[in-house]
Amino acid sequence: MMLLSCPHCGPRDAAEFAYVGERTRRPDPNTATARQWRSYLYLRRNPAGWADELWFHRTGCRRYLAVRRHTVTGEFDTVHDVREASTGGDD
Repeated sequence: MMLLSCPHCGPRDAAEFAYVGERTRRPDPNTATARQWRSYLYLRRNPAGWADELWFHRTGCRRYLAVRRHTVTGEFDTVHDVREASTGGDD
């Protein structure tokens, strides 16, 4: 069992959360090219190591969380509410 520490609900089984995907910055719809949209929608880094991800606490507070997780070991480094996180992804 993997434990993810929700900033609102405390430590919870990772099964309570839905993995949304890697955190990426959304391009500006007014200036983005077709190539930038394609990259944003379909291309992922998928690293073997630390990755910035977006998770949704579906059976708890129902908030989106910015998570830093090691994709090989499953270890969680940091977990923040997306609205409070200051780096990466869509805030």
